[in-house]
Amino acid sequence: MKLATYRDGSSDGQLVVVSRDLSMAHYATGITSRLQSALDDWNFIAPQLEDLFALLQSGRARHAFAFEPGRCMAPLPRPGLHVQGNAYPNHGDLLRRAAAVATDGAQSGAIQLCAAPSGDFLGACADIVLPADAPEIDCAAGLAVLTGALPAGTSADRAIDGIRLLMLTHSIQLRALMPSGEQVGDACAPITAQPVVACAPVGVTPDELGAAWQEGRVHLALQSLLNGRRVGRCEAGTGMRFHFGQLLAQLAKNRSVPAGSVVGSGPVSNAAEENAVAGESNPQGSKKGGSTASPQWPRGAHCIAERRAIETLLDGAPRSAWLRTGDRLRSEMKAADGLSVFGAIDHVIALAD
Repeated sequence: MKLATYRDGSSDGQLVVVSRDLSMAHYATGITSRLQSALDDWNFIAPQLEDLFALLQSGRARHAFAFEPGRCMAPLPRPGLHVQGNAYPNHGDLLRRAAAVATDGAQSGAIQLCAAPSGDFLGACADIVLPADAPEIDCAAGLAVLTGALPAGTSADRAIDGIRLLMLTHSIQLRALMPSGEQVGDACAPITAQPVVACAPVGVTPDELGAAWQEGRVHLALQSLLNGRRVGRCEAGTGMRFHFGQLLAQLAKNRSVPAGSVVGSGPVSNAAEENAVAGESNPQGSKKGGSTASPQWPRGAHCIAERRAIETLLDGAPRSAWLRTGDRLRSEMKAADGLSVFGAIDHVIALAD
């Protein structure tokens, strides 16, 4: 099923059930008014929400209405715990290579988790308002999971069963405030460098993905646009070295995890050899009109820092500018049938006066 939260003037919003094609919705008021309460008592409440979802799908829900993404808050506006992982180590490896920092195999081979902003998450269509002096504004598009309660010591396999919803996220990062040296590109970063997290309108239960959900990974392509131009299209399942069960098991290694916790994957990233296997990359350059064309990386990247790292490695210097006032960001993931899975994150960068 698919769930969203509509603005209602409160901090937690109003839970709605959304149809598979994101065309219709129905308030869940008769079952529960808030997503957090559903997560707290999932085994009892989820089947009732599933029944409402089935009615909505069949066209028999009496009070259904047209779904409006612009009215959505984040699916869970105020998570109690939010951490980011390094599920795609290629991202950090690229940034270290571009910065001429030796890649430490131990870093790439170990799960890393760091505390991330856990205040109010923004809705998909809200403007991203930052201080006027915000330095080197970047946006990282990735996936995240919303969990049920997990006891300390939960295994990776059991942790997958504790995933309640999958989400698509944008993490706004101020790269000038990120750590340098050996930590560049890793999951850990100071809170001051991560001012905002925004979420796509809809949270999705894993079963909705069908065969695209395998062993804690989403095997679908994520596409990102900047000002209407595609800058990234990567396979989320490919290159995800640490699946969500492993990330959750690491979080629960020495502590219990409360229901409603959010664990992010970090930026979705594919390595050069993964692009080459798909026939979409030629890191050595190509012949066009008898001359050697500039090397390309067609699948791109889901954050500016990674894009600049690729440009540095291929061309010797970065070309892409950091985000500026008025830039429009859009990310979306579509299923095999062409339907949007989470709805789109679509917002504009704005600077405070």
